[in-house]
Amino acid sequence: MHYTLAQAEEMDRKDPLASFRNRFIIPENEGRKLVYFLGNSLGLQPVNASAYMERVMKDWSTLGVESFFQAEEPWMHYHDKLTGTLSRIVGAKPQEVVVMNQLTVNLHLLLVSFYRPSGKRFKIICEAKAFPSDQYAFETHVRHHGFNPDEAVIEVSPREGEFTLRTEDILDTIRLHADETALVLFGGINYYTGQLFDIEAITKAAQAAGAVAGFDLAHAAGNVPLQLHDWGTDFACWCSYKYLNSGPGAIGGAFIHEKHHQANLPRFAGWWGYDMHNRFKMEKGFVPMPGAEGWQLSTPAVLLYAAHRAALEIVQDAGWDRIQDKRMHLNSFLWDLLEELDLETGGEKIRFITPADPAARGCQVSMLMLKNGKSVYNKLMEEGFIVDWREPDVIRFAPVALYNTYTEVWRFVTRLRELLEAESV
Repeated sequence: MHYTLAQAEEMDRKDPLASFRNRFIIPENEGRKLVYFLGNSLGLQPVNASAYMERVMKDWSTLGVESFFQAEEPWMHYHDKLTGTLSRIVGAKPQEVVVMNQLTVNLHLLLVSFYRPSGKRFKIICEAKAFPSDQYAFETHVRHHGFNPDEAVIEVSPREGEFTLRTEDILDTIRLHADETALVLFGGINYYTGQLFDIEAITKAAQAAGAVAGFDLAHAAGNVPLQLHDWGTDFACWCSYKYLNSGPGAIGGAFIHEKHHQANLPRFAGWWGYDMHNRFKMEKGFVPMPGAEGWQLSTPAVLLYAAHRAALEIVQDAGWDRIQDKRMHLNSFLWDLLEELDLETGGEKIRFITPADPAARGCQVSMLMLKNGKSVYNKLMEEGFIVDWREPDVIRFAPVALYNTYTEVWRFVTRLRELLEAESV
């Protein structure tokens, strides 16, 4: 379907979430707002983030350490302001979610608890070209247990000539190595291709094989609907600086299914994970807090909590279901335009490596540039379209529901068409 600028503008006028764009600071260049399509890398700053952080700073300046107990919003209980909305986003019970550390730290802590090789069951199954931090975590944990990563880490690769994984190939690999697999750990969405994996099917297959199922949700949390509790997923972790808009290096999160809360799992302990009612007795012998909070280590970074709270408050006010409805409509509009562009160019200049199936993708689109890719990317950036380049030849971009518009999407694809049609960029 051919859309006009007037139609895109009309969609924006009818958008029930249009006003939420004003709750973010849109980057500008020489007084012109940029078209920011990199929520898959770093989300935009909420307007109220600085106010929440300033409140913490004021407490610190006037009350010092007593802020943990005597502040208007005591720091001791600040975590409770985060888990309600966050549990809705990931489909969990509040006690199954904890806000702490950063993603890779949490991944290492969860691997301590959930990667427990025993006998011939020692392998980890993951996606090929997982995000590097995940690869390094697998490699080092496997070596820590005395295994060779070349033998212990099984990577599922796309078929010849394909870019994404077929679910049946993932499940077949799990079945093939069932007797030797200790852990199946995939990204919820692959950072390079934008493919959304079937988390429920992978969870069931892993557990049927006698293995544990975990996920890195860096590109899924705050992007797509998740039901971690209902799916029975054993654990997951994520960052909050992408679709959760909580700032660079923002505090991360983790999910541990309630079925594991009473289990005698090994863990690396710290005093903030100790039973809060007796924490300040400073006694020997670790007694964890109930639920996922028992995996905490250190005194929390309250300033990072405050930034996270500002972002989650926007999600709460907008409504998670309404955000998902806007995401699907905005993404569908984008793909209609891109498919029309692909037909016009005869498939000779671009190739989309993100799945065409809406059920297998989120906000992100990864576009393989067959001609003049870096030149097209540079020109887009120069003109205020903020996207990114992944070597050797992929442009990634991700219009998101809370602050991107239909008009921005239309303008982007229109300019992309012009650049692709040009003899040289």
